Amino acid sequence: MAITKVPNNLIDLSGDSGAVPWAAGTTAQRPGSPNAGDFRYNTTNTAFEYYNGTKWKQINTFFIPNPLATQFLVVAGGGGGGRGAYTIGGGAGAGGLRTSYTDPSGGGGPRETAPVLTSGTTYTITVGGGGTSETQGTVSSFTGSDITDVTTTGGGLGGGRVWGFNGTNGGPGGSGGGAPSYRPLNSGGAGTTNEGFDGADSFYSGGNTNLPEGGGGGGAGVAATDMNGGDGLAVSITGSSVTYAGGGASGRTNYTSSGLVATGTGGAGGGGNASAGAGTANTGGGGGGSYSSNNVQQPAGTGGSGVVILRMATSLYSGTTTGSPTVTTDGSDTILTYTGSGTYTH
Repeated sequence: MAITKVPNNLIDLSGDSGAVPWAAGTTAQRPGSPNAGDFRYNTTNTAFEYYNGTKWKQINTFFIPNPLATQFLVVAGGGGGGRGAYTIGGGAGAGGLRTSYTDPSGGGGPRETAPVLTSGTTYTITVGGGGTSETQGTVSSFTGSDITDVTTTGGGLGGGRVWGFNGTNGGPGGSGGGAPSYRPLNSGGAGTTNEGFDGADSFYSGGNTNLPEGGGGGGAGVAATDMNGGDGLAVSITGSSVTYAGGGASGRTNYTSSGLVATGTGGAGGGGNASAGAGTANTGGGGGGSYSSNNVQQPAGTGGSGVVILRMATSLYSGTTTGSPTVTTDGSDTILTYTGSGTYTH
Protein backbone atom coordinates (compact mmCIF):
# COMPACT_ATOMS: atom_id res chain seq x y z
CA MET A 1 0.00 0.00 0.00
CA ALA A 2 1.08 3.59 -0.49
CA ILE A 3 1.72 5.77 2.54
CA THR A 4 1.02 9.49 2.23
CA LYS A 5 2.69 11.88 4.67
CA VAL A 6 0.86 15.07 5.56
CA PRO A 7 2.12 18.13 7.51
CA ASN A 8 3.47 17.67 11.07
CA ASN A 9 4.90 14.23 10.12
CA LEU A 10 1.49 12.57 10.32
CA ILE A 11 0.46 9.69 8.05
CA ASP A 12 -2.83 9.90 6.17
CA LEU A 13 -4.52 6.47 6.00
CA SER A 14 -8.03 7.76 5.44
CA GLY A 15 -10.00 5.65 3.00
CA ASP A 16 -7.36 2.91 2.97
CA SER A 17 -8.49 -0.66 3.75
CA GLY A 18 -5.05 -2.27 3.53
CA ALA A 19 -2.41 -2.96 6.19
CA VAL A 20 0.34 -0.71 7.50
CA PRO A 21 3.75 -2.12 6.48
CA TRP A 22 5.69 -1.76 9.73
CA ALA A 23 9.38 -2.60 9.79
CA ALA A 24 9.85 -6.35 10.30
CA GLY A 25 12.81 -8.66 10.73
CA THR A 26 14.53 -11.22 12.91
CA THR A 27 16.15 -10.56 16.28
CA ALA A 28 19.54 -10.55 14.55
CA GLN A 29 18.31 -7.82 12.19
CA ARG A 30 17.49 -5.30 14.89
CA PRO A 31 19.09 -1.89 14.16
CA GLY A 32 22.53 -1.49 15.68
CA SER A 33 21.85 1.98 17.13
CA PRO A 34 18.13 2.17 17.88
CA ASN A 35 16.39 5.24 19.25
CA ALA A 36 14.03 5.20 22.21
CA GLY A 37 10.54 4.63 20.87
CA ASP A 38 11.59 2.65 17.79
CA PHE A 39 8.90 0.09 16.96
CA ARG A 40 9.10 -3.07 14.81
CA TYR A 41 7.74 -6.58 14.30
CA ASN A 42 10.14 -9.34 15.39
CA THR A 43 9.70 -12.33 13.07
CA THR A 44 11.80 -14.53 15.37
CA ASN A 45 9.48 -14.00 18.34
CA THR A 46 6.35 -13.38 16.21
CA ALA A 47 5.56 -10.31 18.29
CA PHE A 48 5.79 -6.52 18.10
CA GLU A 49 8.55 -4.88 20.13
CA TYR A 50 9.80 -1.41 20.97
CA TYR A 51 13.11 0.06 22.18
CA ASN A 52 12.80 1.79 25.58
CA GLY A 53 16.16 3.52 25.40
CA THR A 54 17.98 0.63 27.10
CA LYS A 55 16.69 -2.61 25.60
CA TRP A 56 14.07 -4.08 23.29
CA LYS A 57 10.77 -4.92 25.03
CA GLN A 58 8.18 -7.30 23.60
CA ILE A 59 4.55 -6.22 23.28
CA ASN A 60 2.40 -9.30 23.73
CA THR A 61 -0.93 -7.56 23.17
CA PHE A 62 -2.18 -4.06 22.64
CA PHE A 63 -3.82 -3.55 26.03
CA ILE A 64 -5.32 -0.32 27.37
CA PRO A 65 -6.52 -0.93 30.95
CA ASN A 66 -9.88 0.38 32.08
CA PRO A 67 -9.06 2.92 34.84
CA LEU A 68 -12.26 1.92 36.70
CA ALA A 69 -11.52 -1.82 36.60
CA THR A 70 -10.01 -3.89 39.40
CA GLN A 71 -7.14 -6.12 38.32
CA PHE A 72 -6.91 -9.55 39.92
CA LEU A 73 -4.63 -12.53 40.48
CA VAL A 74 -6.24 -15.70 41.88
CA VAL A 75 -4.01 -18.72 42.66
CA ALA A 76 -5.29 -21.97 44.21
CA GLY A 77 -3.39 -24.15 46.68
CA GLY A 78 -0.73 -26.46 45.25
CA GLY A 79 -1.05 -30.24 45.39
CA GLY A 80 0.80 -32.56 47.77
CA GLY A 81 3.73 -34.55 46.42
CA GLY A 82 3.76 -38.29 45.83
CA ARG A 83 5.46 -40.91 48.03
CA GLY A 84 6.04 -44.63 47.80
CA ALA A 85 7.77 -47.74 49.05
CA TYR A 86 10.82 -48.62 46.93
CA THR A 87 9.53 -45.88 44.67
CA ILE A 88 10.21 -42.31 43.56
CA GLY A 89 7.12 -40.19 44.19
CA GLY A 90 5.91 -37.74 41.56
CA GLY A 91 6.02 -33.99 42.08
CA ALA A 92 2.70 -32.24 42.65
CA GLY A 93 1.04 -29.80 40.30
CA ALA A 94 0.77 -26.10 41.08
CA GLY A 95 -2.50 -24.46 41.97
CA GLY A 96 -4.48 -23.04 39.08
CA LEU A 97 -3.69 -19.41 38.20
CA ARG A 98 -5.95 -16.82 36.58
CA THR A 99 -5.10 -13.14 36.18
CA SER A 100 -6.19 -10.02 34.36
CA TYR A 101 -2.83 -8.35 34.90
CA THR A 102 -0.50 -10.09 32.47
CA ASP A 103 -0.61 -11.87 29.15
CA PRO A 104 -0.49 -14.82 29.03
CA SER A 105 -2.42 -15.90 32.10
CA GLY A 106 -2.07 -19.39 33.60
CA GLY A 107 -1.73 -22.35 31.28
CA GLY A 108 -0.87 -20.06 28.36
CA GLY A 109 -4.42 -18.66 28.33
CA PRO A 110 -5.20 -15.05 27.40
CA ARG A 111 -5.26 -12.19 29.87
CA GLU A 112 -8.68 -12.14 31.52
CA THR A 113 -11.06 -9.18 31.61
CA ALA A 114 -10.77 -7.10 34.77
CA PRO A 115 -14.20 -6.42 36.32
CA VAL A 116 -15.59 -3.01 37.23
CA LEU A 117 -16.78 -3.24 40.83
CA THR A 118 -19.96 -1.59 42.13
CA SER A 119 -19.90 0.85 45.03
CA GLY A 120 -21.40 -0.65 48.18
CA THR A 121 -21.11 -4.25 46.97
CA THR A 122 -19.23 -6.81 49.07
CA TYR A 123 -16.94 -9.27 47.27
CA THR A 124 -15.83 -12.56 48.76
CA ILE A 125 -12.23 -13.79 48.62
CA THR A 126 -11.41 -17.45 49.31
CA VAL A 127 -7.78 -18.57 49.58
CA GLY A 128 -7.16 -22.28 49.07
CA GLY A 129 -4.81 -24.40 51.16
CA GLY A 130 -2.07 -26.69 49.91
CA GLY A 131 -2.56 -30.46 49.76
CA THR A 132 -0.74 -32.90 52.02
CA SER A 133 0.97 -36.07 50.72
CA GLU A 134 -0.90 -37.27 47.64
CA THR A 135 -3.89 -34.96 48.06
CA GLN A 136 -5.10 -32.19 45.79
CA GLY A 137 -4.86 -28.53 46.74
CA THR A 138 -8.04 -26.55 47.33
CA VAL A 139 -9.69 -23.82 45.29
CA SER A 140 -9.24 -20.07 45.53
CA SER A 141 -11.84 -17.60 44.29
CA PHE A 142 -12.90 -13.96 43.89
CA THR A 143 -16.70 -13.70 43.69
CA GLY A 144 -19.48 -11.13 43.79
CA SER A 145 -23.11 -10.64 42.80
CA ASP A 146 -22.32 -8.33 39.88
CA ILE A 147 -19.16 -9.89 38.41
CA THR A 148 -18.26 -13.12 36.69
CA ASP A 149 -16.82 -15.28 39.46
CA VAL A 150 -13.13 -16.13 39.21
CA THR A 151 -12.40 -19.61 40.60
CA THR A 152 -9.18 -21.61 40.27
CA THR A 153 -8.59 -25.34 40.68
CA GLY A 154 -6.33 -26.89 43.33
CA GLY A 155 -3.04 -28.37 42.13
CA GLY A 156 -2.99 -32.05 41.14
CA LEU A 157 -1.50 -34.59 43.56
CA GLY A 158 1.80 -36.28 42.86
CA GLY A 159 1.51 -39.98 42.07
CA GLY A 160 2.77 -42.56 44.58
CA ARG A 161 2.80 -46.27 45.39
CA VAL A 162 2.03 -48.55 48.32
CA TRP A 163 4.25 -51.64 48.53
CA GLY A 164 2.62 -54.56 46.72
CA PHE A 165 0.46 -52.36 44.49
CA ASN A 166 1.03 -50.60 41.18
CA GLY A 167 1.80 -46.90 41.13
CA THR A 168 -0.93 -44.29 40.80
CA ASN A 169 -1.02 -41.70 38.06
CA GLY A 170 -0.44 -38.04 38.81
CA GLY A 171 -3.71 -36.30 39.61
CA PRO A 172 -5.46 -33.69 37.47
CA GLY A 173 -5.76 -30.18 38.84
CA GLY A 174 -5.01 -26.52 38.16
CA SER A 175 -1.70 -27.94 36.97
CA GLY A 176 -1.36 -31.71 36.78
CA GLY A 177 0.67 -33.83 39.20
CA GLY A 178 3.67 -35.90 38.11
CA ALA A 179 3.76 -39.70 37.92
CA PRO A 180 5.79 -41.97 40.27
CA SER A 181 8.68 -44.13 39.06
CA TYR A 182 7.45 -47.66 38.70
CA ARG A 183 7.25 -50.36 36.05
CA PRO A 184 4.96 -50.21 34.13
CA LEU A 185 5.29 -46.46 33.74
CA ASN A 186 2.51 -44.14 34.92
CA SER A 187 1.02 -40.97 33.48
CA GLY A 188 1.12 -37.37 34.67
CA GLY A 189 -2.13 -35.55 35.44
CA ALA A 190 -3.79 -33.02 33.16
CA GLY A 191 -3.82 -29.31 33.91
CA THR A 192 -6.96 -27.17 33.67
CA THR A 193 -7.43 -25.07 30.53
CA ASN A 194 -6.32 -21.45 31.08
CA GLU A 195 -5.05 -22.24 34.59
CA GLY A 196 -2.00 -24.50 34.32
CA PHE A 197 -0.12 -27.19 32.45
CA ASP A 198 0.19 -30.98 32.60
CA GLY A 199 2.41 -33.01 34.92
CA ALA A 200 5.11 -35.27 33.48
CA ASP A 201 4.84 -39.01 32.88
CA SER A 202 7.37 -41.32 34.52
CA PHE A 203 10.16 -42.35 32.15
CA TYR A 204 13.27 -44.48 31.83
CA SER A 205 16.49 -42.61 32.46
CA GLY A 206 18.63 -42.82 29.35
CA GLY A 207 16.27 -45.43 27.96
CA ASN A 208 17.41 -47.94 30.61
CA THR A 209 14.34 -49.94 31.73
CA ASN A 210 16.06 -50.64 35.05
CA LEU A 211 16.14 -46.92 35.90
CA PRO A 212 12.61 -45.51 36.07
CA GLU A 213 12.33 -41.83 37.03
CA GLY A 214 9.37 -39.94 38.48
CA GLY A 215 7.74 -36.98 36.76
CA GLY A 216 7.56 -33.41 38.00
CA GLY A 217 4.33 -31.49 38.52
CA GLY A 218 3.10 -28.99 35.97
CA GLY A 219 3.30 -25.24 36.55
CA ALA A 220 1.21 -22.25 35.51
CA GLY A 221 3.87 -21.18 33.02
CA VAL A 222 5.24 -24.46 31.59
CA ALA A 223 4.32 -28.14 31.48
CA ALA A 224 6.65 -30.57 33.25
CA THR A 225 8.55 -32.86 30.88
CA ASP A 226 10.99 -34.66 33.20
CA MET A 227 11.67 -34.88 36.96
CA ASN A 228 11.73 -31.10 37.39
CA GLY A 229 8.59 -29.15 38.16
CA GLY A 230 7.18 -26.93 35.43
CA ASP A 231 7.97 -23.23 35.73
CA GLY A 232 5.58 -20.88 37.42
CA LEU A 233 4.38 -17.59 35.94
CA ALA A 234 5.90 -14.22 36.82
CA VAL A 235 3.26 -11.55 37.57
CA SER A 236 3.99 -7.98 38.69
CA ILE A 237 0.56 -7.08 40.06
CA THR A 238 2.06 -6.08 43.43
CA GLY A 239 4.53 -3.71 41.77
CA SER A 240 7.40 -6.20 41.64
CA SER A 241 7.79 -9.43 39.72
CA VAL A 242 6.88 -12.55 41.71
CA THR A 243 6.73 -16.09 40.31
CA TYR A 244 3.57 -17.97 41.25
CA ALA A 245 2.37 -21.55 40.79
CA GLY A 246 5.51 -23.56 40.05
CA GLY A 247 5.31 -27.36 39.91
CA GLY A 248 6.99 -29.63 42.46
CA ALA A 249 9.93 -31.86 41.54
CA SER A 250 9.83 -35.63 41.79
CA GLY A 251 12.00 -37.50 44.29
CA ARG A 252 15.43 -38.75 43.28
CA THR A 253 17.59 -41.69 44.27
CA ASN A 254 20.82 -39.67 44.02
CA TYR A 255 19.71 -37.27 46.74
CA THR A 256 21.93 -34.39 47.85
CA SER A 257 21.54 -32.12 50.83
CA SER A 258 19.13 -29.86 48.98
CA GLY A 259 17.29 -32.52 47.02
CA LEU A 260 16.37 -31.98 43.40
CA VAL A 261 15.31 -28.35 43.28
CA ALA A 262 12.30 -27.67 41.13
CA THR A 263 12.15 -24.87 38.65
CA GLY A 264 9.56 -22.18 39.36
CA THR A 265 8.21 -21.98 42.89
CA GLY A 266 7.41 -25.63 43.50
CA GLY A 267 8.91 -27.79 46.24
CA ALA A 268 12.19 -29.69 46.01
CA GLY A 269 12.12 -33.43 45.54
CA GLY A 270 13.37 -35.58 48.42
CA GLY A 271 15.45 -38.72 48.25
CA GLY A 272 17.74 -41.00 50.21
CA ASN A 273 14.88 -41.75 52.62
CA ALA A 274 14.54 -38.03 53.41
CA SER A 275 11.49 -35.81 53.33
CA ALA A 276 10.68 -33.68 50.30
CA GLY A 277 10.33 -29.92 50.16
CA ALA A 278 7.05 -28.05 50.50
CA GLY A 279 5.66 -25.76 47.84
CA THR A 280 6.19 -22.08 48.57
CA ALA A 281 3.42 -20.62 50.74
CA ASN A 282 1.01 -18.10 49.17
CA THR A 283 2.22 -18.86 45.66
CA GLY A 284 0.36 -22.14 45.06
CA GLY A 285 3.57 -24.09 44.50
CA GLY A 286 3.33 -27.88 44.17
CA GLY A 287 4.95 -30.09 46.83
CA GLY A 288 7.97 -32.24 46.02
CA GLY A 289 7.81 -36.01 45.72
CA SER A 290 9.82 -38.24 48.08
CA TYR A 291 11.95 -41.34 47.51
CA SER A 292 12.13 -44.44 49.67
CA SER A 293 14.64 -47.27 49.22
CA ASN A 294 12.69 -49.49 51.63
CA ASN A 295 9.11 -50.31 52.58
CA VAL A 296 8.64 -47.09 54.56
CA GLN A 297 6.91 -44.22 52.78
CA GLN A 298 8.85 -41.00 53.39
CA PRO A 299 6.79 -37.79 53.79
CA ALA A 300 6.17 -35.94 50.57
CA GLY A 301 6.12 -32.17 50.32
CA THR A 302 2.91 -30.32 51.10
CA GLY A 303 1.55 -27.88 48.57
CA GLY A 304 1.92 -24.15 49.03
CA SER A 305 -1.18 -22.20 49.99
CA GLY A 306 -2.81 -19.95 47.40
CA VAL A 307 -3.26 -16.20 47.23
CA VAL A 308 -5.74 -13.63 45.91
CA ILE A 309 -4.51 -10.15 44.97
CA LEU A 310 -6.66 -7.18 43.91
CA ARG A 311 -5.29 -3.97 42.40
CA MET A 312 -7.34 -0.81 41.87
CA ALA A 313 -6.96 2.95 41.61
CA THR A 314 -6.36 4.41 45.07
CA SER A 315 -9.09 6.98 44.34
CA LEU A 316 -11.59 4.06 44.13
CA TYR A 317 -10.37 2.13 47.18
CA SER A 318 -12.94 2.14 50.01
CA GLY A 319 -10.72 0.78 52.80
CA THR A 320 -13.44 -1.64 53.91
CA THR A 321 -12.09 -5.18 54.23
CA THR A 322 -12.21 -8.30 56.39
CA GLY A 323 -9.64 -11.05 56.62
CA SER A 324 -6.73 -8.66 57.22
CA PRO A 325 -5.27 -8.39 53.72
CA THR A 326 -1.91 -6.69 53.35
CA VAL A 327 -2.53 -3.23 51.86
CA THR A 328 0.23 -1.57 49.82
CA THR A 329 0.46 1.07 47.12
CA ASP A 330 2.25 1.25 43.80
CA GLY A 331 2.10 4.60 42.08
CA SER A 332 -1.55 5.67 41.94
CA ASP A 333 -2.87 2.16 42.72
CA THR A 334 -3.71 0.30 45.94
CA ILE A 335 -3.00 -3.44 46.17
CA LEU A 336 -4.80 -5.86 48.50
CA THR A 337 -2.99 -9.16 49.08
CA TYR A 338 -5.14 -11.83 50.72
CA THR A 339 -3.22 -14.77 52.18
CA GLY A 340 -6.37 -15.90 53.98
CA SER A 341 -10.05 -15.67 53.15
CA GLY A 342 -11.94 -12.40 53.62
CA THR A 343 -14.04 -9.75 51.90
CA TYR A 344 -13.74 -6.37 50.22
CA THR A 345 -16.60 -3.84 50.09
CA HIS A 346 -16.13 -1.35 47.28
